[in-house]
Amino acid sequence: MNICVYGASSKTIDAQFTDTGHALGVLIAQHGYGLVFGGGDNGMMGAVACGTHDGGGRVIGIAPRFFNVDGVLYPHCDELIYTDTMRKRKQKMEDLSGAFIVTPGGIGTFEEFFEILTLKQLNQTKKPLVILNTAGYYDSMFAMMRHTADTNFMSEKTFDLIKIVDTPEQAIEYIEHYVEREVDVEELRQLK
Repeated sequence: MNICVYGASSKTIDAQFTDTGHALGVLIAQHGYGLVFGGGDNGMMGAVACGTHDGGGRVIGIAPRFFNVDGVLYPHCDELIYTDTMRKRKQKMEDLSGAFIVTPGGIGTFEEFFEILTLKQLNQTKKPLVILNTAGYYDSMFAMMRHTADTNFMSEKTFDLIKIVDTPEQAIEYIEHYVEREVDVEELRQLK
């Protein structure tokens, strides 16, 4: 199985994040999984890819053609797949993956997370979705989501569709013990 990892491409993030990303990549490889990621050489993307590579795992990068410029793409992908658009990139990443881990990132990562969460909510995917909340990075996003549920713009049951963890080990453990379940879309429409 391949695990899709979403995360930042920033070169300037703190080492505590990239160190955790590297550790996640090593664990992915050690547990016999392949990595699917956005192809970037920097930030969380590069750290997870490097960790997977260092651990002897298969690394599949997926990037839009316009990212093919010096210094942007991870140079040690076992396979690098180009798409014409960002939308096609996300679809290919989803198609090739059996699970999703969201690491700290910016607006692109937020968008990827919410798209998969929406697909789970609509019963269009049953794959595990994990948030790796390194150093409490996503605490404010969870507070926003809590407010969304508290004000009846989202069902409380939506939180059951994701797993929030603090360590790479917890992320892999959740995926390995994940039990696929059918989502009751009507139940999710009931806000409480």
